[in-house]
Amino acid sequence: MRTGQEADLKAKEEMQDDYSYDRVPTEKRNMGWFSITNITFGIATAIFYFQMGSVMALQFGAVNAIISAIYAIIVAGILGTIIAYLSAKSGMNVNLLSRGGFGYIGASLTSFIYASNFIMYCAFEGMILVAAIHAFFPVIPVWLLIIVFGSIVIPLNWFGIKQLDKLQKWSLPIFGVFLITTIIVAFNKTSIYEGSFWSYMPEGVQAGGTALLLCIGMQHGIMGLTALLASDYARFLKPKDIKLGSFMIGFVPQIFCFGVMGGLGIWFGVRLGESNPGVYIVSLLGLGGVLFTLLTQIRINITNIYSASLSLSNFFENVFKFKPGRRFWIVVAGVISMALMLGGILDHLDTAMTFQGVFLLTWAAILVTDALVVKKILKIGPGYYEARQEKLYKWNPVGVVPLIVASVLGTIAALGYMGTFLQSTAAFFAAILASILTVAFAVLTKGKYYCMCKAENIKEDEYIAS
Repeated sequence: MRTGQEADLKAKEEMQDDYSYDRVPTEKRNMGWFSITNITFGIATAIFYFQMGSVMALQFGAVNAIISAIYAIIVAGILGTIIAYLSAKSGMNVNLLSRGGFGYIGASLTSFIYASNFIMYCAFEGMILVAAIHAFFPVIPVWLLIIVFGSIVIPLNWFGIKQLDKLQKWSLPIFGVFLITTIIVAFNKTSIYEGSFWSYMPEGVQAGGTALLLCIGMQHGIMGLTALLASDYARFLKPKDIKLGSFMIGFVPQIFCFGVMGGLGIWFGVRLGESNPGVYIVSLLGLGGVLFTLLTQIRINITNIYSASLSLSNFFENVFKFKPGRRFWIVVAGVISMALMLGGILDHLDTAMTFQGVFLLTWAAILVTDALVVKKILKIGPGYYEARQEKLYKWNPVGVVPLIVASVLGTIAALGYMGTFLQSTAAFFAAILASILTVAFAVLTKGKYYCMCKAENIKEDEYIAS
């Protein structure tokens, strides 16, 4: 009986340690940089990056895909490192970090859209898995596969950050074995393209120019998400590991996302003449390919559901005072993801990635500009982050106006109404515009709407880095 009570107490403690509504206390920031970096590799090892690399290489040429991958590593790595540092220093994820700069209602809107992005990606990744399994076992109905593999990530997320750490630790070596096996089998298979893979160029396409811009535009669809995502885990980092940990959590996974996985996707696509990893991995490894796909997609989707549950918790607590707990939102996010899969979400992949690429990169740019330029250089507003709703204004124009204006104009540009160049660089254009507007509105408002509290009442660990 005592053992059962102890287990229940431990489970309750693990659930409470998710800190969906407030900063992680200093004494609870006890995870090493290696453990947290390992968790973020659940995102970095997603087969989705194979697909992006393969599609870009086959449509726009390998060299353009490679250059765009280098660009993505640098930009997402810098943004991710800064955001991870701010999160580790304050104990807050991006939802909470945004409350002062956007106001608690303004930040709620970002939380809701952020959650919708993770749910959509959960559906995208889930469909890659379903397609791979259905290709090998066509007798099993697609709808049944969606329900089974859409549901499995829910219990795997039940106990939060500690459970994620354990799952990613034991599964990473298995992933490594599968990945090396896939590379060896593909290497020993006769390549469809006779030349070096990096020299592959479709007919009528040239290196640089429009083709390169289109590749960069595709990278923008995911770059903002990978940069922002680090904050959900970096907030648990040990204080002594902040500097090294911020780089490892914020930059290194980007190298693996866009460089290793994306680069392998380019190589696989050119060598095998196929852009869908759900097809070519199964063709290379058979049942082993199905298991490989199953492993990678579960690794990515447990992190997708985790981040979605945090964001939904923030949104409904701020707007509706509804606080049923993160486990409730795990189930909600999982069910919505399955509904999107059943509704054919992959048919709208391009549209979804266009909007979220613009929005997420804009949001990341505002957070970084607010921290480094507004707070640190211009000394406007408080030098700390406040998450308590009673101490905050509903809206802060410093974050809200740039987000709305830049996202709207960026989306218009992405749809092609501002010319070819801005269509391909819409997210970057929106991020630069948002940064400029953030500084302008901070100067205009003189930091009035950040917080209703006084700095002398703030503890030392709540300040941003000096």
